Formats: sequence, structure tokens, C-alpha cells
Amino acid sequence: MVTTNNLAVGYRQAARITRQHGTTYYWGTLLLPPRQRRDVFAVYALCRLADDIVDEPDFRHPSVPPSGTPAERLAAFRGWFFSGLADGGVADPLLAAAVDSIRRRGTDPECFERFFDAMALDLTRTTWASWPALRDGYMEGSAAVIGEMMLPVLEPLSPAAREPARALGLAFQLTNFLRDVGEDLDRGRVYLPQDELAAHGADPWLRRVTPAWRSFMAEQLVRNRELYHQARAGLPHLPGGSRRCVGTALILYSRILDRIEAADFDVFSGRIRVPRREKLAGFARAALPGGARRFAMAEDGA
Repeated sequence: MVTTNNLAVGYRQAARITRQHGTTYYWGTLLLPPRQRRDVFAVYALCRLADDIVDEPDFRHPSVPPSGTPAERLAAFRGWFFSGLADGGVADPLLAAAVDSIRRRGTDPECFERFFDAMALDLTRTTWASWPALRDGYMEGSAAVIGEMMLPVLEPLSPAAREPARALGLAFQLTNFLRDVGEDLDRGRVYLPQDELAAHGADPWLRRVTPAWRSFMAEQLVRNRELYHQARAGLPHLPGGSRRCVGTALILYSRILDRIEAADFDVFSGRIRVPRREKLAGFARAALPGGARRFAMAEDGA
């Protein structure tokens, strides 16, 4: 039986995971009312745990299966989650919070089927032939669907918010792929279109900036910025608090692309970040009167 105390513990655990791993998401949620904030934490933490099972062989957490291969642990975690989603009976506090949030918000369970399918692909696929293959074969379940999961929490004013939310999920993940090339190589993965790498003569395995690498990355940044542009069209379809939250995260995360350019596309020497002071300044501006309206009218590079 799920108790009120169990849920409270689970939501606190989810908040800690979000603050530890998703700093931009965490600070962005502070612009939301508490009743929405905890639901963002719950969904983020659930997805983060699944991702860590796949990416970190030694990863351990009380909410995930303790033994087995990554494939076995992911399958068991998936089973625990869907079993709880079906009957609401979850003993683990964090999973109980995720199930409580998803059932209360009416999030489509099929979103999580796509998500877990994508996580399983990471255990067998290391490269993607083209952008359509990467986008539709992997990012559909690992990124676009995250926008769909979050949308019920954001309480959109119109169904027109759906496609921009999916575009934002794609934009965030593509930014991660471009920033984290070196980390992904360490795991034996390349989340970059192989045909486009070949067209430019670029080889990420060299782990150095060449003219070919610069031209390849410049093309990817154009694509990434177009996704942010598509996502921005959804801001007017969100209520004030959600608009400020999403708009701030959109602007600050997109600035990672500016910093990649400023580093001459060197994503091998260290992780490129937006400084904490810049994030805090962005959130402070969003919290001022008129912040929601500013983000509804935001432009690239704002």
C-alpha cells in the first residue's frame, strides 16, 4: 500500500536526483508552482535512473534492480514501473512518486514504452547512419517523447503546444550529443549522423578539431538552432509559470551552442557549460514581472 509518507519521501528523492544531474531543469522548475514542480522531478528522476542503468555499469540505487546485466536490470526496472502503473501498488518511494504523478496527470503510458525501448537500443547500437535514422529510430523515444511526458505537467492552454514540446526535447538532446561527443566516445557510441560525417570528411575518433570537424559541427548547430526555433513557437500556448520555466531553460540550454562555437568546436578537451551565474541571472530575470511575456516573444540568442 502506498502511504502519504512514502510518496513524500519519493518526491524528495526525485528532487535530489534532478538537482544533482539536471541543474538547468532543476532551477527552471523553481519558476513553477510546487504542485507542478514535484511532477517534473518525478518524471525526470524516473528517466534518469533508466539512463544510468544503461550508461553506468556500476550504477546502484535503491530504486533499481541491484544485480544482473544492464539489459536484465533495465528490463526488470521497466517491469517494476509498468506493474506499479497498472495497479498503483508500489513499495519503492521514488517509483511510487513517479507512478502517482503519471496517473494523476493522465500521462499516456505509451510514452514510457517508447522511452524504455530507446534506452534498450543503447545496449546494442553504437552508431546511426543518418539524421532521420537517429531522430526517428532513437531520439523519438529518448527525447521527443520527453516533451510529451512533461506536457501534462505544464498544463498547456492548447493542443498546439504538443509539437513544439517534442521539438524542444529533440533540441535539448541534440545539444547534449554535440557537447558530449568525447564522453560518448568513451562509451563506444557516436550519436552523430554517419553519412554527414563522411560528407565532411570528419572523424570524431581523432578527438581533435580539424577543418572538416568545424564544417560538420557548424552544420549541426544550424539544425539544432532550428529545433529551438520550432520549440519556441509553443511558448504562447503555455500558462505563465510554465512559459517562464520552459522559456528560461530553452534560452540557457541553447547558449551551450554559442559556447561550442566560442571554443572553436572543441568538445573533446572538457565539458562545455553555461556558467552558474549566467543561469541564476536568467532565472532571476524570468521571475520578474513580465517574465512570461518576454519569453513568449523571445528570439534566438536572446
